Amino acid sequence: MSSLGPPVQIAYAVSDIFKGVDKWVKDFGAGPFFISEHIPIKNIIYRGLPAELDITVAYGQLGEIMIELVQDNGKGPSIIRDLYSPQQSGLHHLAYFVDDLDLASAKLIKLGYVLAMTGQARHNRFQFFDAISEMGHFIEIYEPIESLKFLYERVKNASINWDGSDPLRAR
Repeated sequence: MSSLGPPVQIAYAVSDIFKGVDKWVKDFGAGPFFISEHIPIKNIIYRGLPAELDITVAYGQLGEIMIELVQDNGKGPSIIRDLYSPQQSGLHHLAYFVDDLDLASAKLIKLGYVLAMTGQARHNRFQFFDAISEMGHFIEIYEPIESLKFLYERVKNASINWDGSDPLRAR
């Protein structure tokens, strides 16, 4: 796992994105958060089979790390539902930037982690590996393409000297 480096994001599944953002802002001072509702994700393969995923996410910053809150809007099986019912919330995954998605994927598989889901949001390909039995959560990997680096920079820059106003913003 040392080849992955430090995580760039900690993600939590939430039952209600708005309540989740409110909690992270009030209890931990994270933010501001940028929301994307019903993110269009294509080419999803969930546990070896074609699937659909309807999620709403909010991205915020806590110190040096991005916090992602994820609400599963769907009814079917998903990597969110693998850990939590619609009413539950909790740690879902740690995300890592990797230089080569296919090489990092092969290394994780060689280490015994099962590829749980692949997909693509805009131009960003991503993969989730099941680390539940070892760590209690998933591992997400993706390459730091320009649009993704821009999102990370935008979220981090918004947090600098943030005064707590306008805690939820459109992405």
